[in-house]
Amino acid sequence: MPTRNRAIKDPAYEAGLAVRRRVLGDAHVKRALENATAFDADFQEMVTRNAWGDIWTRPGLDLRLRSIITIAILAALGRSEELDLHVRATRNTGATADEVKEVLLQVAVYAGMPAANSAFRIAKSALAEIAKERTR
Repeated sequence: MPTRNRAIKDPAYEAGLAVRRRVLGDAHVKRALENATAFDADFQEMVTRNAWGDIWTRPGLDLRLRSIITIAILAALGRSEELDLHVRATRNTGATADEVKEVLLQVAVYAGMPAANSAFRIAKSALAEIAKERTR
């Protein structure tokens, strides 16, 4: 990614990069940054600094709870690709399959059955993949 020098020296960016790697995994973050172009490099920098550096690093909630909240929001909004990514990230955040199930049941009541139906399908597939990884 053609990151500007100011991002590299920015403590929020650096903290965000560390927690982004911890939650999503080095491979995903490396791929996202390496695939950035001049068109979306500023967006990658903003996501790393603002979402990961300013919010995910705050002391009020641990990574597990932030993960669960994120899954609920993504499911409610129908953001399938990001939902899959964050369900897979539970292997790094400590959120359990039972917690994912419970949050998706909550989504069904408050955001609607279609949103939860889609989210359950995505989560079921992602959690099955995590289970396969653990047995390898």
